[in-house]
Amino acid sequence: MAKSIKNTVILAKLQNAIGVAAVPTGADDAMLVTNPSHTPVASTMVSRDLIRPYFGNSQQLTAGVHTELSFDVEIAGSGVAGTVPAWGRLLVGCYFAETVTENTDVKYAPVSQKPNTPLTIIYHLDGLLHKLTDAYGTVSFDVTSGAIPKMSFKFMGTYNPVVDSPLPADTDFSKFLTPKLALTANTTWSMSGYTGPLQSVSLDIANTLNWFQLIGEEGAEVDDRAPTGKIVMELSTVASKDWWSAARDAVLGALTVQHGQVAGNIVQFDAPQVQISNLSYSDQNNKALLNGDLTLSPLAGNDELVITVK
Repeated sequence: MAKSIKNTVILAKLQNAIGVAAVPTGADDAMLVTNPSHTPVASTMVSRDLIRPYFGNSQQLTAGVHTELSFDVEIAGSGVAGTVPAWGRLLVGCYFAETVTENTDVKYAPVSQKPNTPLTIIYHLDGLLHKLTDAYGTVSFDVTSGAIPKMSFKFMGTYNPVVDSPLPADTDFSKFLTPKLALTANTTWSMSGYTGPLQSVSLDIANTLNWFQLIGEEGAEVDDRAPTGKIVMELSTVASKDWWSAARDAVLGALTVQHGQVAGNIVQFDAPQVQISNLSYSDQNNKALLNGDLTLSPLAGNDELVITVK
């Protein structure tokens, strides 16, 4: 019988330690996602390069196997200020530290050491169960006018044999709030003291995610990050903000984007040192727009992009 890509469920749970798989359940660990993309067997191959008296391929031997999974998650709060959002564990798996202040907020700040709490991720595809263990990842964020703000995740983890298994019967998505569209009523922003009509802003933590392999040890890890972004805003005057001089002089300024205005459903992005570059113009319905690339740098360290859920 043919499989349907729509019959998909993704579960994710933090492990207690590296090498100790968690056991996600549909009731507690179901992720509400869009746009899943899965590479169940990602292999590094080594060719034998045999010399023979005829043309043709040599056998390739498998040097390493892992699994990769990507998907998007809508940006929304937890419903209660100071409560961890259902997607918070995904950020922890992307080298973010989670700090909870009860009844106030939950902050996620990047870290530079490998967390001891990777993810176990289950990808159910219409009767086929795929499992990633010891999974780490990277994430990017997109806030575009008139659209649903989203986070895009990519995870890499240890390969486990695919098995036949029914979809979980107790899948619960109630911890995911209905998102708000990026509109004037819901979204505010500022950069280097300027705020004006914004078409879109995207931010990418840009973790250098790779699969390392040594005799006796292998796995997913992040060995660096170089956060970047892009911004598109309505073209204004030099008097309003001289972006051209800021780009020429490599000026650093703070960027804040807040989505949501009601406590319990506010997600705020703060980058203390952002540089704009590569300015260009574009047109949207005969309206001139200014486009720029963003580079996010740390101020005190491990603070180049802090996400606050409040």
